[in-house]
Amino acid sequence: MDYANTSHERYEPSLDFTHDSRSDSDDTVDHIDSLELTRINTYRLQQKTTVGSTKGPIPREKWLPMGASKEYPPVLPDSEAYVVEFDGANDPLHPYNWSMLRRISLVCILCYGTFAGSFASAVFSAAISGISQEFHASTEVGSLGVTLYVLGFAAGPTIWAPASELIGRRWPLSVGLFGCGIFTVACAVGKDIQTIMICRFFAGLFAASPISIVPAVFADLFNNAQRGVVMSIFCMAVFIGPFAAPFVGGFIAMSSLGWRWTMYISAIMVFLGFGLVVVFLDESYAPVILVRKAATLRRQTHNWGIHAKQDEVEVDFKELVRNNFARPIVMLITEPILLLISLYISFIYGLIYALLGAYPVVFQGVYGMNMGVGGLAFIGLILGELLGGIFVLLIQGSYARKLAANGDRPIPEWRLPSAILGAVAFAGGMFWFGWTGYTTSIHWIAPVSSGVLTGAGIFLIFLQCFNYIVDCYPSLAASTIAANTILRSAIGWTDSDDRVRGGSSVSELVPSTNGVFFRGNLDIETLRGAGFASQRTVGQDEIWDLTGNDGIELDVVPSDRKRYTFSLTDEIPEQRRDGREQSALVWEYDFCGSSVRTTEISGHGQKFLWGPTW
Repeated sequence: MDYANTSHERYEPSLDFTHDSRSDSDDTVDHIDSLELTRINTYRLQQKTTVGSTKGPIPREKWLPMGASKEYPPVLPDSEAYVVEFDGANDPLHPYNWSMLRRISLVCILCYGTFAGSFASAVFSAAISGISQEFHASTEVGSLGVTLYVLGFAAGPTIWAPASELIGRRWPLSVGLFGCGIFTVACAVGKDIQTIMICRFFAGLFAASPISIVPAVFADLFNNAQRGVVMSIFCMAVFIGPFAAPFVGGFIAMSSLGWRWTMYISAIMVFLGFGLVVVFLDESYAPVILVRKAATLRRQTHNWGIHAKQDEVEVDFKELVRNNFARPIVMLITEPILLLISLYISFIYGLIYALLGAYPVVFQGVYGMNMGVGGLAFIGLILGELLGGIFVLLIQGSYARKLAANGDRPIPEWRLPSAILGAVAFAGGMFWFGWTGYTTSIHWIAPVSSGVLTGAGIFLIFLQCFNYIVDCYPSLAASTIAANTILRSAIGWTDSDDRVRGGSSVSELVPSTNGVFFRGNLDIETLRGAGFASQRTVGQDEIWDLTGNDGIELDVVPSDRKRYTFSLTDEIPEQRRDGREQSALVWEYDFCGSSVRTTEISGHGQKFLWGPTW
């Protein structure tokens, strides 16, 4: 038989989830478990949509001889009879049927790894001051360490998510955590700032592994009724890490240990997660489990024709590269549901980064707290995350009843009411923070308490939106989460980069007798172009004159920086026009070793800061 001339039909990736293998065996549907059929259909769809996969030989591949003058053997008479499947719905090999203790243990391990990776992303902010002083760099350059880590978050899912659908979940998770730990250690021992910045990018690239793969593992382990609860733990890990990092890193950086130990501690945490994954994590990806089952059966029966569907996959490198980058992006472009949900999550993610920048401004700048104590204000956000998790547990029973009534078929829109509630809570928390965190006349507990509402809103939005897209695309969970992570991290990177360059970003809300104003950060060149700032030289000092709408002039003297950002609102002119007494006070404000002159204008019991925002 001439195999070389045999035509081979290629598997083409498909996003059509309407096909059900039950249509091929209508006569036997009544006595076959419907759940089993659904699973088999899912596994075959996963095999068909494996990144870079083809059925049969790779095009243009040279056929090899059997050797010893042997002819090619005949094809198997019925290849489907040699394909291994799970032994019914109760097969103990299937991850759904693993013991609950085993699955919960894996949840804890995976969420810890996620927490360690996200913690490492934000703890660097506490090291910026020390890095800037040691390497004689500006704060903007030091802040690139956070920006590049988030950029790695955006790039990483294009590697890890497709890899997890090709070779399984365990190895990409292990390699990701190990790589993150190695590059974090490299940051800790770096001898120059270039090394630190490069290593921060690669640490973020590897840390994206648990962020993009863990939700897919949960989809492997838990059914629709259970997955919402474990996803809530994942969302807590994603956000509690960055919220806990500022005060932990702040106290470490302020101690005799110094900034390098913020990196050492992060590396230790990541390596612990790596060790737990290597020792305890079992492969949960069904096609790979069946590959291993087939290998065992071949050894036991000596029938070398036994195989799994995944064994039929041939990976073409060009297909792999093209689909590796294309699938998440193509899904974002062609799937409106995924695009819109990802855009909304990205918008919230950008506001979270703005909030992370605003907390030091309020609690260190306005209330005069040090880096460690000021970071404790994030506990309000952590408490909000925990309360959001409790709320999800309380409503889980209602969701389970609806799911059972619908024959265990999830309706993705059932997830959205909680997300809407979270959106309202998040907006309320942001307003609360803006209205209370601008002056010392309001006790610091008020802006701290706003974090409870904000944190609960963040949790509900992200959890239910993640659940929604996983319910919409169950067999492509890793790629959908990757698509979301790419867009979300790109927005977060843009926001971080914008703050590094001193560009425009909303940092807080300011109350006024005339309404609510966004207090934005405008760089000095923008102000000069708009006619609100001019430059003059007095001696060796460059003086910037900032002119308000009613002619108020404020002088800011730059020290070692070329660009500053200023908060400008129009409440001051309005209050000055009413004839009430005002006074102006100028004092020196020190931040990260750079002194600048800031002006405070106070009138009828309130103080307003005109000057640099950080």
